[in-house]
Amino acid sequence: MGQILYQLDDNSLTFPPIEHALTDPNGLLALGGDLSTERLIEAYSQGIFPWYSDDDPFMWWSPDPRAIIDISQLRINRTLRKAIKKSPYQITLNKDFSQVTQFCADAPFRHDETWILPEMKTAYLALHQLGYAHSIEIWHTDEHDNTSLVGGLYGVAINGFFSGESMFYKQSNASKFALITLGQLLNTVGIDFIDCQLLNPFLEDMGAKEISRDTFLKKQKNARAQRLPDGFWHARTLTLT
Repeated sequence: MGQILYQLDDNSLTFPPIEHALTDPNGLLALGGDLSTERLIEAYSQGIFPWYSDDDPFMWWSPDPRAIIDISQLRINRTLRKAIKKSPYQITLNKDFSQVTQFCADAPFRHDETWILPEMKTAYLALHQLGYAHSIEIWHTDEHDNTSLVGGLYGVAINGFFSGESMFYKQSNASKFALITLGQLLNTVGIDFIDCQLLNPFLEDMGAKEISRDTFLKKQKNARAQRLPDGFWHARTLTLT
């Protein structure tokens, strides 16, 4: 039986059932629609995310397997632990979401074309302004007292479900510091995993693993049902321990 690729209705926020996602390419569920805040919130609420390249139509994904990090299994080796103790960085939450997304799009280590296109940056900034998208920033102050953003990450949160979108670094360990800080922050309110969407060598080195889509959706449903304390995502300075 052939697989069907769904075309979204511009006048409806409805997505096809997750189990209808293609196996090749893995997880492609639908094309079209838009990047309105309403559609993005609906997508992430179902564990669906957009991912496409320039000149492509909007593509919506729900891969199987799915990559996650169990926060209790974040891998912090001895070298990284020493770096944390001697950290030269200041870490903040939601202090400069726009700059983080820009640096993620233009990350110097990225050799292929970015998927963080201008319309995606605009869409996620709108989500941020509504309280659904958040960033961790890593700052460094040099010997001349010049402070610059040297690492960070951003993602989308639907209640207790956090789906990481992208990260960047300009100095050693900066993206690792951002990921570990996010994990510690979420763990303070009993959230036990971060959605990584797709596995890559960096995430695997940090302890990410793949689980079946069915298992992921059960975990995602439980996390999404968890309400966070008022002010949890308010901009502030964070401490990495």
